[in-house]
Amino acid sequence: MKCLEEQIEMNAPCKRQDCNYWINFSEDLNCTIHCANRNGALTLKEVAKRLGLSHVRIKQIQDKALKKINKKIQKEDSYIKKL
Repeated sequence: MKCLEEQIEMNAPCKRQDCNYWINFSEDLNCTIHCANRNGALTLKEVAKRLGLSHVRIKQIQDKALKKINKKIQKEDSYIKKL
């Protein structure tokens, strides 16, 4: 991403709050892409810190997302078995 390259070169947080990758966390240059490249996988507490939420809320969001994924996988498996 061009804007990320510019932020890394200037070593300054991004100011484009309208960007889909923007987070309010200047240590990661306000960019989720930079955060993922720099830190790899994050713990629930690290995610919570970056998003300004509790780690319990992050866990609730994760559980809901995993439930949706499992439901979709089961639905696709059921469809494949019918073939």
